[in-house]
Amino acid sequence: MAAAVVLGGPACWWRWHRRVRAARAAMVCSRAMASKTPVGFIGLGNMGNPMAKNLLKHGYPVIAYDVFPEACKEFQDLGAQVTESPADVAERADRIITMLPSSPNAKEVYTGANGILKKVKKGSLLIDSSTIDPSVSKELAKAVEKMGAVFMDAPVSGGVGAARAGNLTFMVGGVEQEFNAAKELLTCMGSNVIYCGEVGTGQAAKICNNMLLAISMIGTAEAMNLGIRLGLDPKLLAKILNMSSGRCWSSDTYNPVPGVMEGVPSANNYQGGFGTTLMAKDLGLAQISATNTKTPVPLGSQAHQIYRMMCAKGYALKDFSAVFQFLREEESL
Repeated sequence: MAAAVVLGGPACWWRWHRRVRAARAAMVCSRAMASKTPVGFIGLGNMGNPMAKNLLKHGYPVIAYDVFPEACKEFQDLGAQVTESPADVAERADRIITMLPSSPNAKEVYTGANGILKKVKKGSLLIDSSTIDPSVSKELAKAVEKMGAVFMDAPVSGGVGAARAGNLTFMVGGVEQEFNAAKELLTCMGSNVIYCGEVGTGQAAKICNNMLLAISMIGTAEAMNLGIRLGLDPKLLAKILNMSSGRCWSSDTYNPVPGVMEGVPSANNYQGGFGTTLMAKDLGLAQISATNTKTPVPLGSQAHQIYRMMCAKGYALKDFSAVFQFLREEESL
C-alpha cells in the first residue's frame, strides 16, 4: 500500500490525504449533529413547514406533529420522528416550538386532552411562534409555569419567503434569563431575534406590525389602482413609488399588482403567502387590544372591515395582497 502511494507520486498522495481530511471532518460534523438534543415542532402549515425544515438543516433532530397527518409525511421522509399528539411530542422533547393558526388552536395544543401539558417535563422550554391574543399567551405561560416548565411567546414577521430562507424576525416575550436558550433555536430559522419584555410583549409587537402592514398594503393597492386608471404603466408607477416617499414593504418587496414583480403571490393568482383569513384574524386581535387599552385605531378598524369583507366575498384563502383585486372589483367602495 505504501509503495503504491509512493509510485503514484506527490499528486496521488495529496488526493489521498485530502480524502482522509474530508472523512475526518464529516465524522466531526456527524458527532456535532448527534450531540444536539431533539426539538419538538407542532404545526407544519405554510410557516411551520419551512421553519421545521431549517431546524433539520441545522442538525437538530425534529419530533413533529400536525393535526393533518399528510403534513407530517414529508418530515418522516426527511428523517424526523412523527408523533400522534402534542402530548407525545412533550414526552420525547424538552424544547418545543409551536406554530398554530389561532388562540383556540394554541389553547388546545397546550392544555387540551392530548396537549403538551399532559406530559411536559419539568424544565422544558416551550416557544410559541403563533400570532395570538397577548392575554392568551399570558394565560398559557401561567399554566406552563405550574408544571415547572418555561413558556415564551415568539411570533414572527417576514412571511413564507423569509421562513424558507431562514430570515424571519422573531419578537420574543418571556423570562429574560431564558432568552439565550430560545435564541439558540430561533437563529436557525431567523436572522433577527429580538427580546421585547415579559410574556405577551412579543405578541403585542407582532399585532402592531401586522396592523401597519394591512394598512400599508391597502394604501399601496389603492395608489396602484388609481395610477393604472389614470393611464400609468404599473411597473413604471411601482418604480416611481419605490424611489419616492411613498415607498414601503408592500410596494417594493410584496407588490400586490400582477405582473409588477416575480416570486410574490400576486404573480401566482395570489396563492401561497399570508392568507386573508389570517390577516383578518390578526387585525381582530389588534382591535381587541385597542379596545382594552382605549387606543384609537381608525385606520386599523377600517382595514379590519375590508379584510373581513374580503373573507365574505371569496378571498379568504388568497394572499392578503389580493386586496388589490378586491378593490378593482368593488368599485362601490
